Amino acid sequence: MLFIAFDPIYAHPLPEGHRFPMLKYELIPEQLLYEGLIKSESLFSPEKLDEAIILLTHEQNYWERLRDLKLTDAEIRRSGFPLSATLVEREIRIARGTIDASIHALEHGIAFNVAGGTHHAGSNWAEGFCLLNDQAIAANYLLSNSLADRILIIDLDVHQGNGTAEIFSKEERVFTFSMHAEKNFPFRKEQSDLDIGLLDGTSDAEYLKLLSENLKFVIESFKPDFIFYLAGVDVLATDKLGKLNLSIAGCKQRDELVLRSCRNLGLPIQISLGGGYSPKISDIVEAHCNTFRIAHNLYF
Repeated sequence: MLFIAFDPIYAHPLPEGHRFPMLKYELIPEQLLYEGLIKSESLFSPEKLDEAIILLTHEQNYWERLRDLKLTDAEIRRSGFPLSATLVEREIRIARGTIDASIHALEHGIAFNVAGGTHHAGSNWAEGFCLLNDQAIAANYLLSNSLADRILIIDLDVHQGNGTAEIFSKEERVFTFSMHAEKNFPFRKEQSDLDIGLLDGTSDAEYLKLLSENLKFVIESFKPDFIFYLAGVDVLATDKLGKLNLSIAGCKQRDELVLRSCRNLGLPIQISLGGGYSPKISDIVEAHCNTFRIAHNLYF
């Protein structure tokens, strides 16, 4: 069975101006259920996350000020969201969902979090709609519980995974691979283990060639035993924040390349959906649902 972390709180507590792109969190499970790709028991709602697990990744001072709603005005502006207790709970549940999905992936090969991909959150900062870094938290959870020894984080969101890169900058057991639009946000990049900065307007053929070559190199050289994949669809040509030029078909090929590589090598993979800001919600949902369709075809 394909397991998917989902909770209505992912979408509902957000301010009015942020709700449109978040509709996908409700529409994607509905579409997958409609197509018969999943059953209702595939969806699980994550609980809150213990503070001790958060502190494996985020500095105590930052976490306590976030928890107590005491971030400075500048920090709140950098986060992109008005700060509230409900928003913090949302981030906690997203991180728990990615941990739970990771455990399901160890058992079944693959699992998803409908939300997640909060890769701009660093060890002591919030940025770009990211307050807690879900895949970093899950990676540290696996390491601290001896559930994985060598973790590869593949970040194919259009924006560099700067927070993830900073968190693991001195951790040899985690390899961070970010392929992103070089001239896009964040404008101050961190150093991943491998960064592929793409020119504006990069299209399907060039993108897929670069991904194929570098993914093969990283997997063969690093030899991970667990993979996190951030599958943002803000790489689409239609995306208003993206600057790349991938088609929906090209984005689907991207996902198949990553998932087929993991399936062929028997590497468990957890997938968080990341960004997607096309003006038509149907484009966002279709591109994200393709990731689930590929997973279903390859694994089930």
